[in-house]
Amino acid sequence: MNKNSPVLNWGIISTGLIADRFVKGAMKSAANKVLAVASRAQQSADKFSVEHDIPQAYGSYEAMLADPDVQAVYIGTPHPMHAEWAIKAANAGKHILVEKPIGLNIHEAMAMGDTARRNDVFLMEAFMCRCHPQMKKLAELVQSGVIGDVRMIHAEFSYFTDAPDDSRFFSHALGGGGILDVGCYPASFARFIAGTAMGKPFANPVELKACGVLGNTGVDAWAGAVAKFENGIIAQMTTGLKVPGGSRARIVGSEGWIDVPEPWLPGFYYSPAVIKITKDYGRTFEEIVIDCDKDIYTLEAEVVSDNIANRQSPTMSWEDSVGNMETLDRWRAELGFVYDQEKPENYLHTITNESLVVREDNRMRYGAIPGLAKQVSRLIIGADHNNTMPHTAIKYDEYFASGGNVFDTSYAYGVPNGACERNLGQWVKNRGIREQVVIIEKGGNAPNDNPAGIISEMDGGLERLQMDYVDIYMMHRDNPAVPVGELVDAMNILKDTSKCTIFGVSNWSLPRLQEAKVYCKRNGKSFFSVLSNQFSLAEMYDTPWPGYLCYSANTPEFRKWLWEEQIPLLPWSSQARGFFTDRAGREIYGSDEMQRCWYSDANFSRRDRAFQLAEKLGVEPINIALAYVLNQPFPTFPLVGPMRYRELWSCLSALEINLTEEQIGWLEKG
Repeated sequence: MNKNSPVLNWGIISTGLIADRFVKGAMKSAANKVLAVASRAQQSADKFSVEHDIPQAYGSYEAMLADPDVQAVYIGTPHPMHAEWAIKAANAGKHILVEKPIGLNIHEAMAMGDTARRNDVFLMEAFMCRCHPQMKKLAELVQSGVIGDVRMIHAEFSYFTDAPDDSRFFSHALGGGGILDVGCYPASFARFIAGTAMGKPFANPVELKACGVLGNTGVDAWAGAVAKFENGIIAQMTTGLKVPGGSRARIVGSEGWIDVPEPWLPGFYYSPAVIKITKDYGRTFEEIVIDCDKDIYTLEAEVVSDNIANRQSPTMSWEDSVGNMETLDRWRAELGFVYDQEKPENYLHTITNESLVVREDNRMRYGAIPGLAKQVSRLIIGADHNNTMPHTAIKYDEYFASGGNVFDTSYAYGVPNGACERNLGQWVKNRGIREQVVIIEKGGNAPNDNPAGIISEMDGGLERLQMDYVDIYMMHRDNPAVPVGELVDAMNILKDTSKCTIFGVSNWSLPRLQEAKVYCKRNGKSFFSVLSNQFSLAEMYDTPWPGYLCYSANTPEFRKWLWEEQIPLLPWSSQARGFFTDRAGREIYGSDEMQRCWYSDANFSRRDRAFQLAEKLGVEPINIALAYVLNQPFPTFPLVGPMRYRELWSCLSALEINLTEEQIGWLEKG
């Protein structure tokens, strides 16, 4: 911390070897004080506190988080416990240093960073080697061009252990395997050097291929990966728990190479770190000695205390940790390696291991849809992109706890094999909440966009969802080649056979809707209870999915019909797919979809007005865009597709914005 700042008071969660090392290092820093230690057993906490002269010992982690004198916590538990206690610590208002890897997967990492941001606390992943001046020196050398343009990176961290299969090294339950335990170091190093070569803090691979050997328990015993970065740099990363002596890194450039003999524990126990530069085809050598009079864990503690005010450190930012976890996820995926607790049927826990309940202080608003006995949350979450159970459960748990209860899914989401649909159904089953949620099934996807296909695809959807019925069925897209009456009859059959409670359609034109209503009236059939067409403050000029039939309800004629019919609209792309964020702009041309679908003078004028109103109301422009949809004179239940906590929380903020008729008119036309 700065010289005039108070000392940072630490609490330690865990009493293992890595906690021992961190405490010894932190105690050598005048800016840091270890005030408390917590274990799940009071005896262990007492023993650790006596050995390290720590004033306070707690027999539970919760008790220590309740200590008002503890300002920051170090989390040195096994990997699967990192996310739980980091999130609980953030919610308790504590600053956080969490041992690497930050979590089991990218979705835990994102949840931790977003929760730290929401609670305005510091968070950093404890890569101690990133805190040593050796890394700064390597960055300077790469940027200076001493070896020319960086072409390849070789990084290895492996060791041999004869620990038994039930040890933490090989246990699924404890996050065992070399990739997470030490493979995270080569991944972080490669991403740091590749980013430095591009003038960035880090870079993420654009391609990654890997192979490895799984041991007796099914976790990786040794593995290797090759990653390619956008500037053409290739990184070779190897790791293992049954491979002795692997601790080295080399950066190869167009004019030479840099060897780093001790990349992971530079200067440990005060010995100097050494960097070796070789040029001229091996004829020129230079050795750089980096003297540092501080323990590597002392440096780590001081990186935290020096950056508390910024809430994160450039040494290892939140998004850097997210990128590293994504790299490790891809590495594991190449091996087909999934932890037992990550598998859909086993994912019975929330990220904090607490019961899933709707928070009493949630901000959700509700409405009614005729024909449904259940209340319907005004924001509906889309079940797209949720191809893994960790992503599905972490996001859906937070949505449900925030009061959300409506899920939009389809076989077309997460193909092949309807992965998103399967994960949604398994999540509902695991949580035991079928009657507390509303499930929307969008079916009749081509080539099943016909009467027989509608029924057969529904049967497949119910099987994938592990449900007897869905609350709402929608034909995903119209097939104008089929007479409207035949499609209406098929959907009536679904309702009459109790496969759905009500039904509606998505992406139908106004003339076809009007034709369907006439047919229903003449033939005594049930008409559509809901409609799901695109609708947003920005007008959509082209479909985001070329070749697919899509319709917007954002026309004067459609708006008039919706107002007269009062049919609930469940609009997709209700926030114009990021048009009201910094991903779009008059001078930003990065996305073909963005330009093709949304760019126009009229839309940019609406965007300008949304930014003006957002500044006046103290909210985000995208909140204004969503509030615009929520405050229409006909019932709306926008579909939203947040990928992480902070995006969900942003969507929820729109529920608190009540736009007047004048404000809506001004946003539209100025």
